[in-house]
Amino acid sequence: MNALEKNRLIINEADDELVKLFEKRMHAVKEILAYKKENGLPVLDASREADNIARNCAKVQDEELKEYFKIWYKETMAVSRAYQEDLLKGN
Repeated sequence: MNALEKNRLIINEADDELVKLFEKRMHAVKEILAYKKENGLPVLDASREADNIARNCAKVQDEELKEYFKIWYKETMAVSRAYQEDLLKGN
């Protein structure tokens, strides 16, 4: 197996884990929306989002990747908000 094939396998394994974690996260997002609806809270809590971004970026050990993680994590949160908004609309 060459380096390309080996690293593609590593990516495939990581993707398999990410799929499971994505579903776990989105199920929790759905439950959070139910709580927010029940308590009249908005979908976006900008302060909490900023805290989450800072806290999780601090966990990234590879400095070269930190900014890319930040971009990825912000997009993940945007997808979560979009899901909540769609659920509010009945989609």
